[in-house]
Amino acid sequence: MSANAIRVAGRMPEAERIRDRDLLKRFHAGDRDAFTEIYRVHHKPVFRFTCMMTGDGLKAAEATQDVFVWLIHHPQDFDPQRGELGAFLVGVARKLLKRRYTEEKRWVPFDESGADPASPPSVSGQQEEDIVRLRQAIAALPERYRAVVVLCDLEEKTYEQAALVVECAVGTVRSRLHRARALLARKLAGKGCAA
Repeated sequence: MSANAIRVAGRMPEAERIRDRDLLKRFHAGDRDAFTEIYRVHHKPVFRFTCMMTGDGLKAAEATQDVFVWLIHHPQDFDPQRGELGAFLVGVARKLLKRRYTEEKRWVPFDESGADPASPPSVSGQQEEDIVRLRQAIAALPERYRAVVVLCDLEEKTYEQAALVVECAVGTVRSRLHRARALLARKLAGKGCAA
């Protein structure tokens, strides 16, 4: 079964679940190499999520670091019976970003010079402008809509996986995604964006 088929099915292979559970047990017992492996496996998806949520590579790197520092102090908070470690860590990132947003009361506009792992390798000038407009439009969405767009449309998570991260019902994810897409379409149509 390919990685995409697994993603579509919304299921993580049992071997990966067991690996994550084993790594957490080893880390909790004091094995630092286990934490290094957890970070190696899960930091990229957490970074991509935080980058798309903040629109800033530096803020995303800082938030990603905060997620793993949090995990160091709370490894027992992960319950493998409730879901996957990767989804749990993205959920932690979401909560940390939400808390930071509440404290700051503002987001910095998307900085194109920041690191962005989702940037296409080669695009035309018009496509690049459309991508910038799309990123700006996503960054301007309210957090509840931005989270489901990033998870479902950009990270290609299933509705069920997104519901676990944002801690709501699957139907709520669907309605938020529908509303978010409508808001994006209106914003982008007003700017003449072909995306």
